[in-house]
Amino acid sequence: MATFLYKLGRISFRRRHLVALIWVALLTLAGVGAASAPAAGNSSFSIPGTEAQKAFDLLEQRFPGMSADGATARVVFKAPSGEKMTDPGNKATVQETVKELADGSEVASVTDPYRAKAVSKDGTIAYAQVSYKVSGMELDDAAKDALQDTAQDAREAGLTVEIGGDALQAVPHTGSSEIIGIAVAAVVLVITFGSLVAAGLPLLTALIGVGIGVSSITALASALDLGSTTSTLAMMIGLAVGIDYALFIVSRYRAELAEGRDREEAVGRAVGTAGSAVVFAGLTVVIALVGLSVVNIPMLTKMGIAAAGTVAIAVLIALTMVPALLGYAGRRVKPAGEKGKLLGRSKKQDKPAKPNLGTRWASFVVRRPIAVLLLGVVGLGAAAVPAASLELGLPDDGSQPTSTTQRRAYDLLSEGFGPGFNGPLMVVVDAKGSDDPKAAFTATGDEIKGLEDVVTVTPAQPNKAGDTATITVIPGSKPSSVTTENLVHGIRDAGAGIKADTDANVLVTGSTAMNIDVSEKLNDALVPYLVLVVGLAFLLLIVVFRSILVPLKAALGFLLSVMAALGAVVAVFQWGWLADLMGVEQTGPVMSMMPIFMVGVVFGLAMDYEVFLVTRMREAYVHGEKPAQAVVTGFRHGARVVTAAAVIMMAVFAGFIGSSESMVKMIGFGLAIAVFFDAFVVRMAIVPAVLALLGRKAWWLPKWLDRVLPNVDVEGEGLRTADDKDKELVHA
Repeated sequence: MATFLYKLGRISFRRRHLVALIWVALLTLAGVGAASAPAAGNSSFSIPGTEAQKAFDLLEQRFPGMSADGATARVVFKAPSGEKMTDPGNKATVQETVKELADGSEVASVTDPYRAKAVSKDGTIAYAQVSYKVSGMELDDAAKDALQDTAQDAREAGLTVEIGGDALQAVPHTGSSEIIGIAVAAVVLVITFGSLVAAGLPLLTALIGVGIGVSSITALASALDLGSTTSTLAMMIGLAVGIDYALFIVSRYRAELAEGRDREEAVGRAVGTAGSAVVFAGLTVVIALVGLSVVNIPMLTKMGIAAAGTVAIAVLIALTMVPALLGYAGRRVKPAGEKGKLLGRSKKQDKPAKPNLGTRWASFVVRRPIAVLLLGVVGLGAAAVPAASLELGLPDDGSQPTSTTQRRAYDLLSEGFGPGFNGPLMVVVDAKGSDDPKAAFTATGDEIKGLEDVVTVTPAQPNKAGDTATITVIPGSKPSSVTTENLVHGIRDAGAGIKADTDANVLVTGSTAMNIDVSEKLNDALVPYLVLVVGLAFLLLIVVFRSILVPLKAALGFLLSVMAALGAVVAVFQWGWLADLMGVEQTGPVMSMMPIFMVGVVFGLAMDYEVFLVTRMREAYVHGEKPAQAVVTGFRHGARVVTAAAVIMMAVFAGFIGSSESMVKMIGFGLAIAVFFDAFVVRMAIVPAVLALLGRKAWWLPKWLDRVLPNVDVEGEGLRTADDKDKELVHA
């Protein structure tokens, strides 16, 4: 591995014009493809194997003109104080509004509140439902503008009017904080390298990699049904790892220059050693992201694979384009220990240099490993305590900020019709195999009416063939409540008895039932996903470190950091701690896919730091140093760079906290705090403490396994052997 990458680095350095041209051409090609591709719509949200999805598919077959996947808008009206919606003037305004809402080629149907009995008991609130032929993300801007203009006309007539539903759904934006994250990364790089040129290389290569990745996703979005969040995740992960991987190559290059090697040789050795760590670190991230496919949720699978592709591009750019740009930079990138013009030029001194902070910290940990280990474990354990109160759910209009019209419509509907009205359940009765379909429909409705927390059960609405019907059930509790979840399971349990009596199948669907099914599917998949991803990465790390205990310690440390990060997410987004600081306007359940997604991404990133830091320790140990001294050596060479990489990654992730999309905001915060816990508590404190306690046992590997495993030579022993042979030939 090291020898191959060494040659690749030297070739990229010598053929820098060709390498740069190839990457620029790829960026241009991806950009042209993105610009000419049709706009991406909202990714279809299907959950194979769930009852809600089976019911949805059945509706598509039996009710072909229903447009079940089309956008909906609930236009909610509230009468002025002291008036009712049934007053002649208010009624005329609503009916005129309904007439205007029906205009437009994309409108499928509009319900009249007075004909549909959609007026509250006290007469103060009414709503009209608009159904569209296309999804919310596919709606033309003209249709959305018409919807809002019509609502504004009704407001000017004196009514309070708000719009709920997904018709006004928009592509999430991340805000200016993303730019701030990149700016922080630039400042950290300048401080780390002391030179604008050296600092600019990781930023430039990361932006090129992200540009290629995100443009490719945009170009393929329509063809592959990729949602808007897919490119956001790819950008988030791609920027972070792209900067980090280039940072490690450039840092090792400067260290090789400081040892007196010429620039081409220094590039080759940097790519051969640090590049090997980049390859395996990238592999762990790719394994974790691609492994999301085991959950069998297409949207999550596409997000993981797209982000994994961007990580793979970041690895290739670090191995080829970074050496090429180092060739262009020439003497403007200084050896380690020499600062550029930006921070002043330091002359070499005869007296020995003062040990750096990483050396001093590692020496302290090696002297007091038990105290540091206990402090780190107890601290992360305390941070993880809120995770015991974790409540999972998927966002609806009730989780929107109170400043949005969707949230105000949600609150008005709850006020006028009860909290369960925002989460109606659709019961599908498939009586195709029944002798008396009408009796099956009636029996189903009667059975549901007898269940707890049921407010309304509408009469069955059969299809043209008369073999399938839909029944709408209004719960008494809000959509995200445990009571509503119990009602869904209660209807499904009752369906078994109905099946036995009438031969009719009863299925529950709708957005609320779908959210419940998604949460359960994600919970069921978490353990198999952990076993697969951690197992594969464990095997990979055994090959990298040629040790059993080091990979085991890495996996256990990851579990500590991810639990602590989940605790922090619960504290902020569920309990409301520091909610104002984070821009969280509405607390509530944590997004259902957050735990499994966080496990996947954080595991990959955690292994990055493990590989980068511990490979330097392994390298020192292989080259003859004692275990404790190898830990100190690893920190002397790697702590500063790992710290910079972690701060950069935190800054990039934290930049996405400013997103308008609650899902992106939560992911950005969760990943930023997870990197903090993992890099500064686990990798910088717990890891050296454990290695100091284990001593030589840390690097133990059974002899039979040592013979079986391939020697990937991450520490560059092959390069050193070749160098020693060259010296012997010179002396001879």
